[in-house]
Amino acid sequence: MNQPCTQPCPLCSDQGPHQQLQGADKRRYFSCSQCSLAFADPQQWLSADDEKAYYATHENSIEDAGYVQFLQHLLTPLLPLLTPGMQALDYGCGPGPTLSKLLTAAGIACDDYDPFFFPAQLRRQYDVITATECFEHFHNPHAELSRLSGLLREGGYLGLMTSRWADAEYFSRWHYTRDPTHVVFMQEKTPDWIARHYDLEIVWRDSPRVVIFRKVAKAC
Repeated sequence: MNQPCTQPCPLCSDQGPHQQLQGADKRRYFSCSQCSLAFADPQQWLSADDEKAYYATHENSIEDAGYVQFLQHLLTPLLPLLTPGMQALDYGCGPGPTLSKLLTAAGIACDDYDPFFFPAQLRRQYDVITATECFEHFHNPHAELSRLSGLLREGGYLGLMTSRWADAEYFSRWHYTRDPTHVVFMQEKTPDWIARHYDLEIVWRDSPRVVIFRKVAKAC
């Protein structure tokens, strides 16, 4: 029997009740009616140690041609917006930084950051920030997006790559829910909500996974 959830949405803090969703695994999921985010029951999230151990099994690197090709989903629309000399940040780069090397080769200096593997001191602001396949790992997406927006200069670009879901039927068979480190999931409407609440505008998006935002002047 489906039990509605009254725990605050981790993105918009709406109290719900949130509708329960069926995923492709055995965890419980809920859908927020305000921002359309889906999220796994927090009681079923991995511990920090187990999460890091799972990430350490990933073998993504610059030597992996398939992974490099995968990153082109973001790089292809992003690079024409950038100019040499810009300062970038790859946020959530994982154990094998790759996107930063591809950006550097294109003339865009790029710092790496990952809370588990590259907990570096960040600069005050960046011209471009990328976050590929990490939004779905955010335990507190509101805090993470607030941080990313704060690190971004006005007019700068934020490129997010995370698979999005369309409806409950799709979600019920979605492979993305089989990864135990995936805890929050954008729906097709979620990027629009994000743009309205974090001083961003959408300048490019595709149907399955990539959204590029530009930071606009904060409303007075």
